[in-house]
Amino acid sequence: MFETGDTVIYGSQGVCKITGKEQKRIGSQYVDYFVLQPVYDENSTIFVPANNELLMGKMKSVLSQEEIYEMINSISDDEIIDALDDNERREQYQKIIAEGDRRMLFRLIKTLYLKKLSQEKKGKKLHQSDEAILKQAEKLLHNEFALVLDMKPDEVLPFIINSIEKKIS
Repeated sequence: MFETGDTVIYGSQGVCKITGKEQKRIGSQYVDYFVLQPVYDENSTIFVPANNELLMGKMKSVLSQEEIYEMINSISDDEIIDALDDNERREQYQKIIAEGDRRMLFRLIKTLYLKKLSQEKKGKKLHQSDEAILKQAEKLLHNEFALVLDMKPDEVLPFIINSIEKKIS
């Protein structure tokens, strides 16, 4: 179970600190809530009802350093994500963002990054919706990696690329 002071990932909100628990009256009953403060958005506060399994299921512990390094080291083994058409692709990508599975987010970033490089070689750009998904996935994953690895979010991509290049050489 989660406790005050824990750092968690909450759905598409990303890295949050549990700042407390509150009880609120809803109609005639009282409901316990976890109070979350997004780490990279101090102006927001999120209230998660402790008795709502669906919403509590969006709250996950942050990865360990070992899990992050393992994920980076296995990126070449991860396959890209194939989708048949634009609508299927968008739905699949949105589902990955919503579920917040970090391995799938990593695969999604790899897929879109490679697609972006391919498009650039043709003198084209990535579809606007794909670009938006890429940025959202990078933000979620990079913020978590940055927190765990004690670096700035904009240092994460160069760190990953450097790690991959070291592995290849």
